[in-house]
Amino acid sequence: MNCLHPNPQFARETFLLLNGNWSCRFDPGKSGAERQWEQSRGFETAINVPYCPESKLSGIGNTDFIECMWYHRVIDIPEKWAGKVLLLHFGGVDYRCNIFINGKKAGSHTGGASPFTVDITSFAEAGKKNDLVLEVHDEQRSHNQAYGKQAPWYGSKWYSYTRTTGIWSSVYLECCDELSLTRCRIVPDMDNGAFHFTPEFRSMMKGSKFKVTLSDANGAELYAAERAVCPGATVTIELDSPELWAPGTPYLYKVKYELIDSCGNKRDEVFSYAGLRKFHIEKGRFYLNNAPVFLRMVLDQGFYEEGLWTAPSDEALVQDILLAQKAGFNGARLHQKIFDPRYHYHADRLGFLTFGEFPDWGMGFWQHFTTEPCDVYRSFRDYFSQWREVLERDMNHPSIIGWTPFNETRAYRDLEEHRRILSDVLRLTKQLDPTRPVCDSSGYIHAETDIWSVHNYAQDPAVLTEKLAKEPVYCAEPEIELQAYKGQPYFVAEYGGVKYIPEGRTPWAKDSWGYGTAPASREETLKRMYDLTAVTVNSGAAGFCYTQLTDIEQEQNGVYCYDRSSKFTEAELQSIFSQKPEWSKF
Repeated sequence: MNCLHPNPQFARETFLLLNGNWSCRFDPGKSGAERQWEQSRGFETAINVPYCPESKLSGIGNTDFIECMWYHRVIDIPEKWAGKVLLLHFGGVDYRCNIFINGKKAGSHTGGASPFTVDITSFAEAGKKNDLVLEVHDEQRSHNQAYGKQAPWYGSKWYSYTRTTGIWSSVYLECCDELSLTRCRIVPDMDNGAFHFTPEFRSMMKGSKFKVTLSDANGAELYAAERAVCPGATVTIELDSPELWAPGTPYLYKVKYELIDSCGNKRDEVFSYAGLRKFHIEKGRFYLNNAPVFLRMVLDQGFYEEGLWTAPSDEALVQDILLAQKAGFNGARLHQKIFDPRYHYHADRLGFLTFGEFPDWGMGFWQHFTTEPCDVYRSFRDYFSQWREVLERDMNHPSIIGWTPFNETRAYRDLEEHRRILSDVLRLTKQLDPTRPVCDSSGYIHAETDIWSVHNYAQDPAVLTEKLAKEPVYCAEPEIELQAYKGQPYFVAEYGGVKYIPEGRTPWAKDSWGYGTAPASREETLKRMYDLTAVTVNSGAAGFCYTQLTDIEQEQNGVYCYDRSSKFTEAELQSIFSQKPEWSKF
């Protein structure tokens, strides 16, 4: 299978990558539809997809608010794809878009963070050039959109950075048979040495069979199992000598799915992979493969100087993971952004633990940036569909060990509704994926949660020690959230954030900042980072997450600079972030 497929977890041989040269036009008056721009055969401005127009790599670099824009690209569909189902995949389009093929509306999607697919079979023609047009709306100042760490002001400020509008993740076209898979859920069953595969189908045909083939890391076939196609039915493969996935030994089995009709013809073939591992909670600690693990994580917000939400290359995704590992971290909290499937693929093969998190900031129910009225119900309507799309795409990755649907849900408009929403989302998440723990809202204000995460940026180790030692547990607002504490693992999910700009480097902005008063020297910075980390390790916590992997624009409190260059030596960072309790195996 092509190792550069945009989604290695569910890859067909027959795909056409559509990244590269497109054209676009800004529509400040939002009048393009009235002027029938969906009929366009090309716009006047070139853009490099999948980079957003705010980024340098797009070739545009317009950092003002862009509330409406249009894209165009010609798709040359191979003639041999005639008679097949044509699926157009978007990794992410921020925020709301309509898709037109040859001037006709083929589909739409709402939500800037989640992937989606449009069936364009009845609109496109194989063997010919087809016009693809996108109409995009991104009304961030409506207070109804979730946008994560994108700045709701004209310029970057405080903890928010340059915005992303439109296409920001890979676009590709693939063909398949009408009798084909739409997805397949993989459940690793470590204790029983097995994998369970639950497929979903595009259509049904009597007498057809679903087959799973499991191969070793080198591609040698180990096991195969099949059963008659039945919605909701699971195929189980038991392993004689199972190889486990873990940091340091991230063993991945190769997987092949096939759909075979009643005549014995193979109608669909999809390639995937799987890691056999177990992650669970027991008596206030995290366990990986039934051994206690202390999480040594770093906050990774996934921003890049030239690409913003989009990495400049596949190698850049690998680099971020390797930089974190070299610094002593065994994982990352992927913060306020949905990460690219290829990031998760590399985390899988490199043995790097992660928490997946939704970029919920901007939803007006929590008054982070506005007290103005907003359409709360529309905001959550959009949230639920996006969160489901994210979970369905990413839940097979062994490197993802937990979910964080919300972050720092403070300044709620209604306390009881706040509790109800967080509880509903936690329960829905666990229904969709019962294999992982869920943190209802990282930091605060907890309502119902599997993980007791806290955020504290005290810069004095003595003060941090005092705060984390609160009985029965540290809370941001104890009178409100303490009722939710049931002895969950205590995870210091944000701390540190120590500002340091290496000698000779110019601050990114006049308002560059970090938490607290910046240390006076490089040596003082290292000592503060060490001492704060030691406090979390000795606090009785089940893990820590240091803020943050890299500087981002004006926020210059990263372990590395924004361009990923070093601030400290690998040995210095290892001495800080490799600290762990004696009981942790990993």
